[in-house]
Amino acid sequence: MTGTLVLAGTPIGDVADAPPRLAAELLAAEVIAAEDTRRLRRLTQALGVHTTGRVVSYFEGNESARTPELVEALVGGARVLLVTDAGMPSVSDPGYRLVAAAVEQGVKVTAVPGPSAVLTALAVSGLPVDRFCFEGFLPRKAGERLGRLREVADERRTLVYFEAPHRLDDTLAAMAEAFGEDRRAAVCRELTKTYEEVRRGPLKELAEWAAEGVRGEITIVVEGAAERGPAELDPAELVRRVRVREEAGERRKEAIAAVAAETGLPKREVFDAVVAAKNAAQQDRP
Repeated sequence: MTGTLVLAGTPIGDVADAPPRLAAELLAAEVIAAEDTRRLRRLTQALGVHTTGRVVSYFEGNESARTPELVEALVGGARVLLVTDAGMPSVSDPGYRLVAAAVEQGVKVTAVPGPSAVLTALAVSGLPVDRFCFEGFLPRKAGERLGRLREVADERRTLVYFEAPHRLDDTLAAMAEAFGEDRRAAVCRELTKTYEEVRRGPLKELAEWAAEGVRGEITIVVEGAAERGPAELDPAELVRRVRVREEAGERRKEAIAAVAAETGLPKREVFDAVVAAKNAAQQDRP
């Protein structure tokens, strides 16, 4: 019999939000893999739990090296509990490698649901929540960050991001450039903590606010793009959409077909716009 891997959601701020099952799983675990063993110690003290399982560190720096050791314990029948600093393991936190390796070995994987910064931010943002996508952390380099944002500039679902406080102003400014200065957004800071704050407004205004300096854990929620009809899409916009997809790795034929599908236009019309732009560029060359 193989063991069980338990992914345990932990509070994102207020320790009182810890799910009741968390204490029971901490007591039952034979191995506890923690992103930060010091934070784990503070959590168990707050919950009044005295663990007996072996505690090992499991963070970004040793995730690859430690995964085989934990899988070996699971295959041997151990109950392994994975906890990260806040929220659910694997969601922009260590855990994916271990889950994938455990599944490959036929190990049972289950979870203790807990607080989520993504869902909490969505709920309080005041933006549409019926359809959304989570984009995690953006690249640190300015060019790569702007490129990633431009890839989803036409995404109609609400977008959710995590960001470090010292990069918040640059990220909001890049969002204003990629999405438009008037796109609505919400910056959720220190959710469930003493100094919780939610700032709502156009991206340009939020970027100006963030330039003054912001502290704490940050989640950004951005309104999706408004639906545009075929009449609003001029040839230059069609060419831009094809180019964005090509830069993301799609072949031109596939990019043209995808843009035609998302705009409702015939593929021939999109193709003609791309060809015309190419010919115009060649004529402009000296």
